[in-house]
Amino acid sequence: MNHLSELATLSLSTSSLPHPFVRLLTYGRAYRRRFWQATTCSILNKLFDLAPPLLIGVAVDVVVQQQDSWLTNFGLVSVRSQLLVIVLASLVIWSFESLFEYAYARLWRNLAQQIQHDLRLDAYAHIQELELEYFESNSTGRMMSILNDDINQLERFLDFGANEVLQVAATVVIIGAIFFYLTPGVAAMALLPMPFILWGAVTFQKWLAPRYADVREKASLLNSRLSNNLSGITTIKSFTTEAYEIERIRRESDAYSHSNQRAIALSAAFTPLIRILILLGFSATLFFGGLAAVNGTISVGNYSVLVYLVQRLLWPLTRLGETLDQYQRAMASTRRVMNLLNTPIAIHPGRTPLPTNTVQGDIWFRDVSFAYRDRAPVVEHLNLHIPEGKTTAIVGSTGSGKSTLVKLLLRLYEPQVGEISLDGIDIREVQLRDLRRSVGLVSQDVFLFHGTVWENITYGTPDATFREVVEAAKIAEAHEFIEQLPDGYDTIVGERGQKLSGGQRQRLAIARAVLKNPPILILDEATSAVDNETEAAIQHSLERITQNRTTVAIAHRLSTIRNAHCIYVMEEGKLVERGTHEQLVEQNGIYASLWRVQMGMRSDEQRDE
Repeated sequence: MNHLSELATLSLSTSSLPHPFVRLLTYGRAYRRRFWQATTCSILNKLFDLAPPLLIGVAVDVVVQQQDSWLTNFGLVSVRSQLLVIVLASLVIWSFESLFEYAYARLWRNLAQQIQHDLRLDAYAHIQELELEYFESNSTGRMMSILNDDINQLERFLDFGANEVLQVAATVVIIGAIFFYLTPGVAAMALLPMPFILWGAVTFQKWLAPRYADVREKASLLNSRLSNNLSGITTIKSFTTEAYEIERIRRESDAYSHSNQRAIALSAAFTPLIRILILLGFSATLFFGGLAAVNGTISVGNYSVLVYLVQRLLWPLTRLGETLDQYQRAMASTRRVMNLLNTPIAIHPGRTPLPTNTVQGDIWFRDVSFAYRDRAPVVEHLNLHIPEGKTTAIVGSTGSGKSTLVKLLLRLYEPQVGEISLDGIDIREVQLRDLRRSVGLVSQDVFLFHGTVWENITYGTPDATFREVVEAAKIAEAHEFIEQLPDGYDTIVGERGQKLSGGQRQRLAIARAVLKNPPILILDEATSAVDNETEAAIQHSLERITQNRTTVAIAHRLSTIRNAHCIYVMEEGKLVERGTHEQLVEQNGIYASLWRVQMGMRSDEQRDE
């Protein structure tokens, strides 16, 4: 179920956005039927819940009036028959009350589960569509807080709070109607505190809203710190900064705690103040209702009904503070979730299909310029041709823009100027899934998912056969070490592949790309984490899989790309040299200088050995 289109028309300005509750209702249109079913059951439950005080009044009337009671109008003369009817009515009323309580509890909780499930999926799906810049500007902890804590907070309110609000409203309407029917004068006195209670609720809501918004923000910062520290636990241990990190967590946790305390200090004051107003209404009913009963204006039975009902009316309002607290927490969370869903998607997929089996792999960068936000340009007016079926290498110093070209080709970022084309088609016009399916990327920053070796190799190619997986692993020089693992291909690699060495993780990443069998292969420092012997073996295997395949190799180790058909040298976002390895060495430029340095270093390494 996808509700994102319903939110697309909402303004992105925080000041002009509708109230979070309105945005939640907009999102929840698909659940309208279940919402009304739950609402109906809540109101019917409250209707039957308020019936026993009426029966008590009728019973008192029977005991006092006997043959002159109200029930004699229905032909029930004896007191026994009247009391028997009241008992039977009580049985029916309590049965229906229990039935509708079960119904509304189940409906509201199931509705809460469904909304939180769909909302979490929609929010996560939207996050996946955002460009990389969003992830670089927002911490993982903050996003986790929204996807988990904030959505769970909304679920908790829908579980109990929504029903509480409905039942309080139904109680006010039903009892108010009964009061004005039985004795309008006393009803006015009993209901006199209601406007002040409602005014107090609205006022407290306005005061609480910014405090709970601050609570959710402090929770995000705490989650972000915890997530960051758990990811960097090796660094923390190696630098023996455990005490330092505990102190930083203590400060974040204290900030969250103090923020909560500020909200609690205000929300806790609501119930005691409401109790004072409730006391006024209850006292007025006792006093003026009692006088009316003594004067014969109302019957003793009706007076009993008034006393019971005013308690049923006013005392539930003491829980309004707790409900208001849940509501404000839920609205603070809803605002954060909806703001995430309203984050604009900068990179929109094209409409032109480009099936993988039709891709030739001819790539052009034409006058491309790109700069990360608030930074100097990384690529400036770059023109680059990567011919189909050839191996093109890109080298240069760190920060020269090599890896940025890969991100632009995959449309992880959009260039501010220029055009990138694949087989003569502007990649902005190509369906995004088709574009990325055509490219196999082996990055220097290898990411393995928590799971088995098999699951990581077949990631993106789940239908691969065992033979195909083993063949890909052999090409990546990974099969031998996989066989030596405790459970072979079923061995758990740990989070981010932490149970494997850097070289082993790199070889699994290569096997994953080989298994994908894309028409375009990008090797971004693909052998940076392996030793020289393994690198030589992988290079020999890569020579097979790069034949007649468009390959882009980005490397610091020039020995790994010396056989490329064409080598480009980048400096400060511009192409400064191009040619084959032999041509560039003869030019005696930047490439030749880098080659001499690396060959000198390798000679030194060999002498040391």
